[in-house]
Amino acid sequence: MIARNTGFANLTAGYLFPEVAKRRKLYQESHPDAKIISLGIGNTTEPLTPHITKAMVDYAAGLGTAAGYSGYGDEQGLTQLREKIASVLYKGMAAADEVFISDGAKCDIARVQTLFGPDVEIAVQDPAYPVYVDGSVIVGAAGKAAGDGSRAGVTYLPCTAENGFFPDLARVRENSLIYFCSPNNPTGAASTKEQLKKLVDCALAKGCIIIYDAAYYSFIRDPSLPKTIYEIEGARKCAIEINSFSKLAGFTGVRLGWSVVPAELTFADGTSVRQDWNRVMTTLFNGASNIAQRGGLAAFDEEGIRETTALVDYYLENAALMQKALTAPNFASAGVKVYYTGDSPYLWVLFPGYRSWDIFDRILDECNIVTTPGSGFGPAGEGYLRFSSFGHRADVVEACARLAKLKL
Repeated sequence: MIARNTGFANLTAGYLFPEVAKRRKLYQESHPDAKIISLGIGNTTEPLTPHITKAMVDYAAGLGTAAGYSGYGDEQGLTQLREKIASVLYKGMAAADEVFISDGAKCDIARVQTLFGPDVEIAVQDPAYPVYVDGSVIVGAAGKAAGDGSRAGVTYLPCTAENGFFPDLARVRENSLIYFCSPNNPTGAASTKEQLKKLVDCALAKGCIIIYDAAYYSFIRDPSLPKTIYEIEGARKCAIEINSFSKLAGFTGVRLGWSVVPAELTFADGTSVRQDWNRVMTTLFNGASNIAQRGGLAAFDEEGIRETTALVDYYLENAALMQKALTAPNFASAGVKVYYTGDSPYLWVLFPGYRSWDIFDRILDECNIVTTPGSGFGPAGEGYLRFSSFGHRADVVEACARLAKLKL
């Protein structure tokens, strides 16, 4: 018989978000009358905006005509969309032929690991989006989990309240793949230009490549904060940026994202990383949906930008309501600490004396609210919950009212 990929055997029992869904389902089954509100998984809730919807509807209708039908497109993406992203987001920082369109940031983060194989060193923010580590385990670059949740082959870079949620980069080993997300999921911390300069300088000095996850860039409202790693001098020589329409335009189900791989970025032998990424995208991928790409194109024209800005503002307003609720006297008296920047859809909340899954279960039971346990994002997340601002306003208001009655 053919042997199993040992990477799968090294995965823990369940990926974080399916485990959250499982616990919610079991609770609902035993409490059928409970109206559960989710402030957990970062799934957008509001309808697609009119201008973007029309672009996709019109294109889809055209597919039913001889003149409007289209089959396979370029695996790298619609040329117009690549040009639009380069001109709107990366003007003077990246060219259209360095932009690759995909079916989402999570998919790109998984595929990008095929560029480096099982022998690469991994460094990751702790806490961090689980796919960074789990994807590394599957390809063999990370090993079995230890009792504290850490894994062999992974250098964890703790991002804590004590260090302002920016890690000690002295821990990074030479020739590592560094996974970095800003605004961060789950902590919500948005790195400054000075901090990212330290990251880039570290990568250049140690021969590392940064996988920079910018999926939440559209939530940054502080004009002093960078929205792309390429605002930092030297980043084109050491960084791949992964991005998404999911949170920008509500495309969590539509599925559309992009990556940027600069021409200057090379492997140790001088081979262009962009060359191999192009091969990955044309061999292991067959192009994003033509319909979704037309929606993406509309998202970056003048009307689309107005719509997406208003959509993101809606979720930021939700976050402000949640921040107020979580800093109320019943929480403050229990020593609960809320970390929120105003530049992210997530609130990172410490519950002293609780383990993450225990406080998750208590809030689910007493408030009928689903959150996300911080321990699922890495060892440094223990004791925290992530609260997501993705929700209908009425549900968020109701959730805040329920939280006000919680006695810790």
